[in-house]
Amino acid sequence: MHRETPRNNKTNIFIKSFNFYIFSNIHVSFATFFLVKITLNNVGISENKTAWFVFFSTLLSYNAIRFLRIGEIDTWYNLWLKQNKKNLYAISLFSLFTLIYLSFYLRLKALIILIPFALATLFYVFPIKKYSLRKVAGLKLFLITFSWAGITVLFPLVQNYIQLRTEDWLSFFQRFLFIIVITIPFDIRDISYDVSELKTLPQQIGIYKTKFIGSLLLLFFLLLEFIKPITEQHLFTTILISLISSLLLWFATQKQSKYYSAFLVESLPIIWWIILWI
Repeated sequence: MHRETPRNNKTNIFIKSFNFYIFSNIHVSFATFFLVKITLNNVGISENKTAWFVFFSTLLSYNAIRFLRIGEIDTWYNLWLKQNKKNLYAISLFSLFTLIYLSFYLRLKALIILIPFALATLFYVFPIKKYSLRKVAGLKLFLITFSWAGITVLFPLVQNYIQLRTEDWLSFFQRFLFIIVITIPFDIRDISYDVSELKTLPQQIGIYKTKFIGSLLLLFFLLLEFIKPITEQHLFTTILISLISSLLLWFATQKQSKYYSAFLVESLPIIWWIILWI
């Protein structure tokens, strides 16, 4: 009879915990958390309530979407969701109560600015009169990037009484471009699973051309930094995160590890914050 050694047992616990951290959407929620922190850092604000609101909003909404679309999800992930259903329900419920608590600290104007981004997500998941927006070619990428850019740039600025200036709208557009680029490795990964109606970039023009377009978008993302009033620190940070993002973009393959996009690529906002903080 085979008996697990303490070392093997610890390894299994670590792997299960790591998988839960990633596939329960905690990791992607931290990505949005740190994107908010980057936005606020750029205007000299260090408060955390706005970032935590975005964190728990992401955690709740992503888990809800996963369960609503469980029939469309890849087999192994479908099985993982069912095996961890109780824990996912628990963190989703905790997220809901935390959001209710944090909402008392939000300005009405900030909540209003969230509406178009919340609706973009809602209409993407639920069909309108039996017509799903997911079937509109290229809309998946636009809705994701539009929502992430708005929630991680405009929302925290409005919440913290910052009057939106030209450079803030440039940051919004930069964030839009950045999210497009870090979404591409996911589209490359899912090229075999996404239905043809989605018409993602890799489906339409192929993987190589998609990576080339992603590189051009990163270049544009970087050039926009020179238009804004910036410090050497912010410029260096933008150059470095552009280079790292470009490497992860070009190394993305269709047969990538399940951790490549879900962990490495999704870590880019966290890496961005670490570089900025250091």
